[in-house]
Amino acid sequence: MDQIPLSTQRTARWICRLLAVGLLAVVAATTVVVGCRTQNSTPFLPSSSSTPLKDPPGERREALGEAGGAVPKGVTVFDNTVPGVANLDPDLLKALRQAAADAANEKVEFYVNSGWRSPAYQNKLLREAVSQYGSEEAAARWVATPATSSHVSGDAVDIGRSNATAWLVEHGAEYGLCQIYRNEPWHYELRLEAIDRGCPRMYADPTQDPRMQQ
Repeated sequence: MDQIPLSTQRTARWICRLLAVGLLAVVAATTVVVGCRTQNSTPFLPSSSSTPLKDPPGERREALGEAGGAVPKGVTVFDNTVPGVANLDPDLLKALRQAAADAANEKVEFYVNSGWRSPAYQNKLLREAVSQYGSEEAAARWVATPATSSHVSGDAVDIGRSNATAWLVEHGAEYGLCQIYRNEPWHYELRLEAIDRGCPRMYADPTQDPRMQQ
């Protein structure tokens, strides 16, 4: 075999080195691109040891919103489509509607600020009250626990607008509708014995109510 000239051998070795360097650069660039695509396109999937995912926001809003007892503005005691009204105790709702029908003759309308509440919604209101008033003891003057709340059981309603509560102060006992707490002129419950004997003496606030001590 003929011997390859020395200059040709050097040129060949130089070309091989250039090709090798170029190949390494191409491989490195490809690796970076693939890595970036993988990082940007693959979502994080928690392993079995990761913190459990919370309920979807829509479900939380439903549990704490209108389905949980929140009452939209402008709802009256005659609205059967709002759970906060429809889920009230039937006897309480009947008395409220009878009173509201008579009050309407005097152009007084009974709006519902709050009625039935789910335990979750009641707990949300309690947490907010603790934050607002600074302690559980102070909050208890305004918001009961889910276990003791008459709203959760459907036995209480908060009536809106001062002319409606003023009408109930004068006529509510005739329907068994009584203000229970002196500090809450909007909070009414059914006391059928009040039809004959008048409403019982009010508690200063919910902390004085034995039902709240459970």
